[in-house]
Amino acid sequence: MPVSTDLPAVTVLGLGPMGRALTHAFLEAGLRTTVWNRTPGRDRALLERGAVGAASAAEAVAASPLTVVCVVNYDAADAILRNAPVSDALKGRTVVNLTADTPNRARETASWAEAHGVRYLDGAIMTPTTTIGTPAAVFLHSGPEDLYREHRPALDSLGGTHTHLGEDIGRAAAYDIALLDLFWTATAGYAHALAVARAEGVSARELAPFAQGIAAILPPLIAEWADDVDAGTFSGEGNPITSAVSSMAHIVQASESHGIDAGVMRAAEGQARRVVGLGHGTDGFMRVTELLGRR
Repeated sequence: MPVSTDLPAVTVLGLGPMGRALTHAFLEAGLRTTVWNRTPGRDRALLERGAVGAASAAEAVAASPLTVVCVVNYDAADAILRNAPVSDALKGRTVVNLTADTPNRARETASWAEAHGVRYLDGAIMTPTTTIGTPAAVFLHSGPEDLYREHRPALDSLGGTHTHLGEDIGRAAAYDIALLDLFWTATAGYAHALAVARAEGVSARELAPFAQGIAAILPPLIAEWADDVDAGTFSGEGNPITSAVSSMAHIVQASESHGIDAGVMRAAEGQARRVVGLGHGTDGFMRVTELLGRR
């Protein structure tokens, strides 16, 4: 793929699975892409495709006006960016940090960046590596809008949709945490469901099509529940929380009869029972959000 003269050069720090996917997308789009990774050797295939390898992180960031960081967490990102030669090389340049961590860590890094003359955007990748460079990729960004618009042409090379969520630098991480909370809680629930089913002689393959049916029920409910939570209505007309408590108790009993840990469901049942105890038994399960939000 020839290097484009119309698109800016970009540097990628971090060549794990996602970092490599980002680099492939940049190269495919024709950007001059410089790469660096703390562990040597991960850049071999990328160099064969036209990436430029850097001997150090400082050399890598000095090669481009835009640096994209994608490492395991902000401890790793800060260890790279806050190293004196790197921070010196970054002055006046832009960092787009696509590393996953908490909103407060994003805000702390943004404060450091401002103090060191580094232009900073935070972001989140909400889809797996296989989507990068395709229309299915989903990216969230937060920080100065003018900076986002300036680097949007390069970011568009990663494919998919890009949404700027606002000037609050921690907003992308807030979305990321909330959405991953949903994903991993659901994933943990499915793992538990498969364990209970197997204990009752039902294979995972047998249960799967019916599990997909349950999952298909959720999208309209997610929108309905969001309206309930924002409006504070918590309607339980179709399924009051007292009914949920009964179902959860059955799941706990069935699980523990087979020696399967039901701690997650016990916690959810406990929250629902507390809502009932507060006099909201006719409300829907989303009343739990109000309970969880109490300090």
